[in-house]
Amino acid sequence: MSHLFTPFTLAGITFRNRIFVSPMCQYSSKDGLPGEWHLVHLGSRAVGGAGLVMVEASAVSPVGRISPDDSGIWSDRQSEAFLPITRFIRKQGAIPGIQLAHAGRKASTDVPWLGGVPLKETERGWPTVAPSPLPFADGYPLPRELTAKDLDIIESQFRDAARRAQSAGFQVIEIHMAHGYLLHEFLSPLSNRRSDDYGGTLDNRLRFPLRVARAVREVWPAERPLFVRISATDWVEGGWDIGQSISLAQRLKEIGIDLIDCSAGFLVNEVDVPFGPGFQTPFASAIRREVGIATGAVGFITEPVQAEQIVATGLADAVFLARSLLRDPYWPLHAARSLGVDIPWPVQYERAKL
Repeated sequence: MSHLFTPFTLAGITFRNRIFVSPMCQYSSKDGLPGEWHLVHLGSRAVGGAGLVMVEASAVSPVGRISPDDSGIWSDRQSEAFLPITRFIRKQGAIPGIQLAHAGRKASTDVPWLGGVPLKETERGWPTVAPSPLPFADGYPLPRELTAKDLDIIESQFRDAARRAQSAGFQVIEIHMAHGYLLHEFLSPLSNRRSDDYGGTLDNRLRFPLRVARAVREVWPAERPLFVRISATDWVEGGWDIGQSISLAQRLKEIGIDLIDCSAGFLVNEVDVPFGPGFQTPFASAIRREVGIATGAVGFITEPVQAEQIVATGLADAVFLARSLLRDPYWPLHAARSLGVDIPWPVQYERAKL
């Protein structure tokens, strides 16, 4: 009996197992549109047996992209382009999800394989925005501080993106509040130096991310799960930490969020992070225990027995895999065999099962 391959129900959706494809940027969109690459990339992970296939961070506005080649969900044309992808994922027995995102001060950068450096406006770039006029790191531009009117607009953009995600056939939404992007920038005292109602105290720093979560929850059907990805710590003294993350998770639970996807870091450049197998799993465990909400563990989860142990011992309800699924789209099928679990294979591949 494998806990990893036990079905998992949240809201009105049942996942066939607890192996979730983490949202991973592909930097392969034109005008924010998913294309053939996304169909094959995401479709392969559905064929490979994952329970949830999550689309990469998809921007709610053009200025919210990390790079000019990011996926987007700010237009009906993009929503329509996702339809064949979500249909294919569902036909393979997986659940299609999408991560809604705004990159904030970390926007307007080149793709990683070209250095990931900030782009000038003459190089396909654009001006960036943030809670406070603080650049992400040396060499990054000074972002414009967001006004109250700007916040109203961004809240509406997240709300509209959620509606488009429903039209596109997605069954799960994840709101990106991690990795140093806009909503995380509001949460952390290291990046949020505002003196208005959106800065200073913890309640004030939570205010705008919670506004966004409420806006999405109001338009996203109750029978469809809503996740939030957080960075549980900045790994910097005086920054965002697990105690504040627990407070945020409690407030998110009250709004109706169904699962907290527990990552960490990336708000501050060049931080000493204790990388290692399952190094972020304790954050998922603490939030699950203290708040009583479902959590997902992510980070250096590579072996089937490791993933099984995380779920079986109640450290988290699911595991989000990234690099492991880039290396092997069929990781779930191979993991089942390793754990002695007989799960269905695609009929086209059954002759390779034994």
